[in-house]
Amino acid sequence: MQALIERIRAEGINLGGGILKVDSLLNHQLDPQLMAGMGEAFAARFADIQIDRILTAEISGIAPALMTGIAMDVPVVYARKKKPITMSGPVFLETAPSHTKGGETLLLVSAEFLRAGENVLIIDDFLATGQTLLALARIVLSAGANLAGVGVVVEKTFEGGRGAVREKYEAPIHALASITSMEDDAITVSSDQAKLL
Repeated sequence: MQALIERIRAEGINLGGGILKVDSLLNHQLDPQLMAGMGEAFAARFADIQIDRILTAEISGIAPALMTGIAMDVPVVYARKKKPITMSGPVFLETAPSHTKGGETLLLVSAEFLRAGENVLIIDDFLATGQTLLALARIVLSAGANLAGVGVVVEKTFEGGRGAVREKYEAPIHALASITSMEDDAITVSSDQAKLL
């Protein structure tokens, strides 16, 4: 997605250690038009797959997932990181290590919002090591649903997450922008978005 790539090149900050700060457009402040474009791009990419529901993780995955849900006219479910008192009944629970926060992150989804036999599309903000996506995929399978595809706003290809996900699941993976290197202070964004395997 060219508009996203241009914004990353203009506003992205390499914090070192493989951490990319894109707070001005994704992880703190949101550009509604850019988000709408992301939703349309994901909807176009997965248009040939029957999608019944979208799953993401709070917080930064919610905006692109919601825009994709609007474009595809399907409900969006987000995994909570803390269990609210309103979440009763069976719950799917997974953990994933957090690269930016350190430690383990809980991911909880109420069983009433994921149904057996449904085709679920996972949409998230980043694909780095793939651990969050793998945890979300395990939740999909625990529900008896099908992992129909994975869409990420930004993929850091040098961290190997795509391979980790592909090793376990055959679902198509699509990234709107791919970071191929973050050496020194540079951010190298690939112009080649043919990232579907």
